[in-house]
Amino acid sequence: MKDTPTLKPATRILNAAVIVASLGYFVDIYDLLLFSIVRVPSLQSMGLQGDELRDQGILLLNMQMTGLLLGGIFWGILGDKKGRLSVLFGSIFMYSVANIANGFVQSIESYAIWRFIAGIGLAGELGAGITLVAEILPKEKRGYGTTIVAAVGISGAVVAWFIAEMFDWRTSYFIGGGLGLSLLLLRVGVAESGMFGQARETNTRRGDFFALFTSKDRLIKYLRCILIGIPLWYVVGILITLSPEFGKALGIKGVVNAGTAVACCYAGIVVGDIVSGTLSQYLRSRLKVVYIYLFFSMATISAYFLTREVSLQVFYTVCFILGLSVGYWVIFMTIATEQFGTNIRATVTTTVPNFVRGAVVPLTFLFKWFLDLFGNSVITAGVLVAIFSLLCAFVALQGMQETFSKDLNYTEDI
Repeated sequence: MKDTPTLKPATRILNAAVIVASLGYFVDIYDLLLFSIVRVPSLQSMGLQGDELRDQGILLLNMQMTGLLLGGIFWGILGDKKGRLSVLFGSIFMYSVANIANGFVQSIESYAIWRFIAGIGLAGELGAGITLVAEILPKEKRGYGTTIVAAVGISGAVVAWFIAEMFDWRTSYFIGGGLGLSLLLLRVGVAESGMFGQARETNTRRGDFFALFTSKDRLIKYLRCILIGIPLWYVVGILITLSPEFGKALGIKGVVNAGTAVACCYAGIVVGDIVSGTLSQYLRSRLKVVYIYLFFSMATISAYFLTREVSLQVFYTVCFILGLSVGYWVIFMTIATEQFGTNIRATVTTTVPNFVRGAVVPLTFLFKWFLDLFGNSVITAGVLVAIFSLLCAFVALQGMQETFSKDLNYTEDI
């Protein structure tokens, strides 16, 4: 690990980089969750029904998440080699175009292709934005900056629900694409990270993704960063995305609308992120907050499966509380950013959340395997995948380094 000269950090928390990163993540989440919201009506418009809605929906979700996995590696390396801003705006352009194209699809095949391309585009913005914000703010305040990015960004899911309620699914995609393209007008005035500039000027080796695997300590640290986020995307990718199926199995009085469940869950995540980010600053600890939220999520996931034969309003309230309990995304992202040096920080911060998002792919395969094993019981399958996800997070959190107020102006020896 090599220290680099001290840089003068930004004086204001709400600066141009924080604003653009927040709005970029807002559109990112809008697009990412819009599919979960319009999954049923969009597939029904193509003639699908019954179990096809679930099976083809999982296929499209997996295509999107596979794109996120591959895109995370691509954009992460680019962010350390070419700069945070090139990824921030390049990814926004790509997912905006893909969003618009999604509004024109007429078949499952074309839908799958454009969800894959959208996934690649969506993989870059958050990591680049969080890295940029963390590097330009003073260490005592960067938790507030990343909290703003997460809170504003995640509210995009709620807006996506309102838009989907007001317009048909194709128009909803068009609106998302238009919002993203309009963000590119804000690129003037956003400065590149000074830490990245120093690393580039000194010809430090940057953006080596494979360097994460050449050191046992780095690899373990990297895997820990990924695994602590698994429960969050289990909740979103399984319990909320498939809430209509779970609602039927739980005997909910009425037809559960996936879009409404997503909006309620993400409203909870917004509140949870604000609370977790603020609590982290108060406790001066990232890890204590993650422990608190993991125990909270254990209780709310249990409540989700025990909620039988209740009204839709009660079920949606449970979805909100479920989102609240996994609202540690901002802390999860900040931990990943603070664990590694400037020369691979963007690579880590971009790949980690996308590997967590992409974990939905093996989680859904595991879910379907349990479905086959236990006679198509979505409850049993859901509970078993929940246990697996929470165990991963608790094991990973053991022995993890506390990074609150850590100086980030250093590089890794790779």
